[in-house]
Amino acid sequence: MLKREDNEKLTQTGPGTPLGGLMRAYWQPAALVSEMSAEKPVKAVRMFSEDLVLFRKPDGWGLISRFCAHRGVDLSYGRLEEGGLRCLYHGWLYDSAGRCVDQPAEPEHSRFADKIRIASYPCVEKNGIIFAYLGAGDPPPFPNFDCFAAPEEYTFAFKGLWECNWLQGVEGGIDPSHVSFLHRFIEEDPRETYGQQFSEEVEGTGKKLSKLVGDNFRPDIEVESAEHGLRVFAVRQLTEEIKHVRVTNLLFPNAFVVPFGRTKVFTQWHVPIDDHNHYWFMIWYDYAEPTDQETLLQQRLQEVSLPDYRPLRNRSNNWGFDPVEQKNVTYTGMGLDINVHDQWAVESMGPIQDRTQERLGVSDRAVTANRRLLLKAVDAFEAGARIPAHPLDETEAATYTGPFAVDTIAANENWQEYWLSKEDERRQASPWARTSAPAEVGEDV
Repeated sequence: MLKREDNEKLTQTGPGTPLGGLMRAYWQPAALVSEMSAEKPVKAVRMFSEDLVLFRKPDGWGLISRFCAHRGVDLSYGRLEEGGLRCLYHGWLYDSAGRCVDQPAEPEHSRFADKIRIASYPCVEKNGIIFAYLGAGDPPPFPNFDCFAAPEEYTFAFKGLWECNWLQGVEGGIDPSHVSFLHRFIEEDPRETYGQQFSEEVEGTGKKLSKLVGDNFRPDIEVESAEHGLRVFAVRQLTEEIKHVRVTNLLFPNAFVVPFGRTKVFTQWHVPIDDHNHYWFMIWYDYAEPTDQETLLQQRLQEVSLPDYRPLRNRSNNWGFDPVEQKNVTYTGMGLDINVHDQWAVESMGPIQDRTQERLGVSDRAVTANRRLLLKAVDAFEAGARIPAHPLDETEAATYTGPFAVDTIAANENWQEYWLSKEDERRQASPWARTSAPAEVGEDV
């Protein structure tokens, strides 16, 4: 459990909060490129309890305060003109740096516009997601992680709205024991589309992943430090000779990296809208072949309502819970989409989980390690010290690679070496992935 003051420290992300300052020091997803209309690519965005407006400019993207400094009018309805946004009310024009560059109703000789500036933040587009830097000073360089290094045609990006605090989403993603129950099927897993990694047969076992983890529900959880945050191992003893090894990662501070079948991996960020709601953003990448982005997009759009990307199964309809389905088909009774299963788990805790009341066990090692890392990083950031996964320059950023995420079978005596060899095999066979020497083993945490 956490002390109340620590729970507040790790869940409050608005302007001026300790955690809000730390998380703003990293590039954060702001929107999907696919949700920016070709006719008028201007969109209201709320991040970290701050209201902003995102718009396309000739050489990229601009992100500025949502409200005009003149009379507070909503700039998300503004006109795209001269590489900036013009307010509909009196015609004030703002550029992507937040400077007011035109006030047509003011006297021609007036220099009033020179005094006007609203908040602005740099943006970079990466594999279907527009990232923004909301922190002070110059933004850090992007790490050379696979989700950014993959050619765009090998990726797919999407997002979804979850009505709870961001930390609940991240803690669900780094909890490897829940897959044995939450994503279990009573009958044979019928999925053939999104989520089908749980219906793939695990090499050499004759079992689909959903069946294998369901039958072996007591994994050994090991957690070690890594340059990107944490590396998490869930090791299940299958026979006297072999283990199932699943390697996932915390990508500090608010993302995780998870294997998605034999050749696929996804990185998922959980970005606060405010302290009671957040969006998850995902880049899914395939080491073996290009993705069918349009098919994947249409599959995902069947599960959400636009423009908010709110899941059709949500708290208002009990996440689609069906007791007959729960008895006969899925463990949750909430449909085949594993995103909904995870969504229910974290939303059902309430808008902000009261961690003073929980009781954590050995299987929660990754959750407790992440909280210790977050608390330590908040203190380090306030003291002006180094923080995790935050490269100082392009040279250092190039060394932040991977992180490795794999789902495989290994012999008992050398599983630590075997999973690394399987990862190298996958990279050597990939048209784009860098081969890599075995990762240095971090300290146990």
